[in-house]
Amino acid sequence: MPRLNKTLVLSLLIATSSVFLLFQLYYYRQYMSKPGPHILGRSGRLSASDIQWQVVKKFLGLVHRYNMPVFLADTASLEFLSLDSLLLKDSQVREPHCTFLCTGRQFTTFALFSNLWKFDPAMVTAAEERGFEMMEVRGKDPRLASMDDLSGNEIPLHFLFRFQSHVIHLVVLYERSGNYLWHGQLRLKANMDRTFAPFRKLDYGRAAGAYDRPELVLTTLDGLDLRIPRNISRFLVEHSQARFLECRYRDARAFFQMYPDDTSPEAMDFRMKAKGMLHLAARTLTQLGVPFWLSSGTCLGWFRQCNIIPYSKDVDLGIWVKDYRPDISDAFQKAGLPIKHKFGKVEDSLELSFQGMDIKLDIFFFYQEGDIVWNGGTQAKSGKKFKYVFPKFTLCWTELMELKVRVPCETMDYVSANYGPSWNTPVKTWDWKSSPANVQENGVWPVREWDEVIQVY
Repeated sequence: MPRLNKTLVLSLLIATSSVFLLFQLYYYRQYMSKPGPHILGRSGRLSASDIQWQVVKKFLGLVHRYNMPVFLADTASLEFLSLDSLLLKDSQVREPHCTFLCTGRQFTTFALFSNLWKFDPAMVTAAEERGFEMMEVRGKDPRLASMDDLSGNEIPLHFLFRFQSHVIHLVVLYERSGNYLWHGQLRLKANMDRTFAPFRKLDYGRAAGAYDRPELVLTTLDGLDLRIPRNISRFLVEHSQARFLECRYRDARAFFQMYPDDTSPEAMDFRMKAKGMLHLAARTLTQLGVPFWLSSGTCLGWFRQCNIIPYSKDVDLGIWVKDYRPDISDAFQKAGLPIKHKFGKVEDSLELSFQGMDIKLDIFFFYQEGDIVWNGGTQAKSGKKFKYVFPKFTLCWTELMELKVRVPCETMDYVSANYGPSWNTPVKTWDWKSSPANVQENGVWPVREWDEVIQVY
């Protein structure tokens, strides 16, 4: 038999390997060029000993059977889905592995759109047949709460499925009238097993939360088909800022029993105009990417009576000065709200006022100094400056006039600072220069700066 040429054999092997590698590269590029994320589809190559992966697979089989529209909401898994993490993990791990769902935590979190699902008692039986222990946490439905009815029907807020040592936490998301999603606080009743899950470590439930509806995409993670938010970074940012405060209907009802609500045509007309102003301001600032919160009398109205104060005659918003944009005035002008005045400057005591719909929109910019924050005021005729001092606060979501808006989380401290201990007593005569409990005189603008810091239109 003729002797084979070693060089020829080597050349054929190299050529065959090159063709195979080129085919892999072509397939990878074709796959990654398709729309939507494509994360680690390694079906059939995962370790059967991975308990967390097994539990997630078992849970997904259950929800698929009962058409439960769930998506992955686990913050640790979603953090792993960043491109940098993907590249890092794939470069470090060569063997088949569970990359994203196996976080090393005792729980994995999914969320459920309640409007796309109806509770089926058979699901509980099926879960038990699959070996799950199950806990359902219910709570009051805030969508039915009002000052006329404080009872509130109970609805399912959280489900917990435990198999061996791992827990699946299913968070139920409800649509609210402000066109956003809400989940309730995970509050255990007295007879519930507090060792069922690591409740203090769960991503969701320490407080109620509010979210914009995320766009979802179907993908494959660690060999399992599931849905995830398309914009993962945005979802994680929302989660970090999701805390929600419910209106205090019980206290509002007590307030109106002492001070009957003004239901005159003038009051109702003002409230409708204030609602329109608030919605318009929210749209305008949201389009600019400028976060804001209810301030001054508008915040007091929400906190004290779950409504706009009819004799306030304006809408008040707060914005951190670091979020100021020079095009805010132009944006409101285009939205139909011409500027009424601009006082102060970015470095000191900035405030903007816009006129429209027979009411005024006041925007106060807040400055942080050590343990306090403050906003400024300017008297146009004298150039006098005033300072309104508040304790530091964080921001939460709430709903007012069918709109998801922010308020200071520490609302009582905020309102008490501004209106003093008698904030719960209506005051219809108000002087912004002397009535607030936290007002301080803050000098006078130099006359040479008046053209810049006192602009009345």
